[in-house]
Amino acid sequence: MRGVYRLFLRAAFGIRAPRKGIIGMIAAGEIESVGRDVTSFKPGDQVFGMDGFRAGTYAEKVCWPSSALALRPANLTYEESAALPYGGLIASFFVRRLKIQKGQRVLVYGASGAIGTSAVQLARHLGAVVTGVCSTANLDLVRSLGATSVIDYTKDDFTQSGKRYDVIFDAVGKRKSAKAMLNAGAALASGGVSTSVDDAFPRTKKSDLLVLKELAESGAFRPVIDRRYTLDEIVDAHRYVDLGHKKGNVIVTITRS
Repeated sequence: MRGVYRLFLRAAFGIRAPRKGIIGMIAAGEIESVGRDVTSFKPGDQVFGMDGFRAGTYAEKVCWPSSALALRPANLTYEESAALPYGGLIASFFVRRLKIQKGQRVLVYGASGAIGTSAVQLARHLGAVVTGVCSTANLDLVRSLGATSVIDYTKDDFTQSGKRYDVIFDAVGKRKSAKAMLNAGAALASGGVSTSVDDAFPRTKKSDLLVLKELAESGAFRPVIDRRYTLDEIVDAHRYVDLGHKKGNVIVTITRS
């Protein structure tokens, strides 16, 4: 989490110390009970979702509003379903904000992360011609998600290739991408736009969660999981994520005692 997300997390979870003893804002699991006014779900329903302000998912149970949840994709496991909301919802917000359309040339910088892998797939689904920028180890992954071409940032500078893009989306955040994106304007086509995930606060929608569910069920969207950890390994999970090299998502599985 960087830039605007760092501020978001501090506001949501606490400035100097956690506001809540249990953090975690992504969930996939089974509904145990519902409030008397809830009509959209019933006990036993298998759901997934994201709620950055209530949090609490590093626990066996969590109490969330129904607006933050949707029935999980029928063809995905709980772990795979949990890999959808974070990157998928944030990428959905920016894809909509950038008004990505069929035929546009779209470059995604940081195409192998949680947001990047989602952005590549969503843009490709809309009919855009997608170029992904990532490291050598992730070229095949990004290509498999639908990118027409892939650029290895450790070897090539996309701003010097002579190619022009209608949309350049930095899915990493300016703290890591500042140097690489410094001359991004030189790679823009006339009327093109360049945006970073740090440039706006994403407003997530339940409608986007439902779209992700439909795309996953149709096979048009594939959640990417790098590693899986148990709750007992949570420190190791965070240490790995903090290295900044994960592919897609890291999943923590919580089982009842």
